[in-house]
Amino acid sequence: MNQILFISNYQKRIQLKMKIIFFVFIFLSFLLISFFLFLKFKSVKKNKYSQELTNSYKIATLYKNYDAKFTSNQNNNFEKRNTFVIGLIEIPKINLIYPILSNISDELLEISVCHFYGPLPNEIGNMCIAGHNYSDNRIFGKLYLMELEDTINIYDINGNKLEYIIYSKSEVEPNDLSCLNQTTNGIKEITLITCNTLDNKRHVIKAKENR
Repeated sequence: MNQILFISNYQKRIQLKMKIIFFVFIFLSFLLISFFLFLKFKSVKKNKYSQELTNSYKIATLYKNYDAKFTSNQNNNFEKRNTFVIGLIEIPKINLIYPILSNISDELLEISVCHFYGPLPNEIGNMCIAGHNYSDNRIFGKLYLMELEDTINIYDINGNKLEYIIYSKSEVEPNDLSCLNQTTNGIKEITLITCNTLDNKRHVIKAKENR
């Protein structure tokens, strides 16, 4: 009789443990799904804001007397008053088009590419553009697919387009600033900079105007 009671109690304990494990699993699954949805929501929100800026740029180029200092009336929590769009970058090969923001910060890099150093779009010198390398292919997430002789289009604030040809690809240490050099012998160049998530280095692509 005692043996039967012991077996019965043992089975109850096992069932209780299984129930606890089940509910813990459900709870953890709920947390993971909630976290994933939160990240997805943030991603969609950033992309939406980036698209708003792109659309604003396209509208602004229709008006010659526009002063170029525009931001979305929404999302005013993004360094707004001192940030504006100075042009567009378009890379047909990887289906990329983003506004180029005038300033750079962690928050702005979550929205689009940023002017990091050098002249304004399509002016003589080396315009350096920084962008995040996202695993979901946003912003510069597919930059690794670019090859020598591929083309990059840059539009200035007036809507004028200039095509650039890639002539160099490299990986540099985070403290290597040689890619910012402004000695271009009168040529218009661009430098795209993003992080390499594999070894913490910087992926650098350089291109010069297609004459």
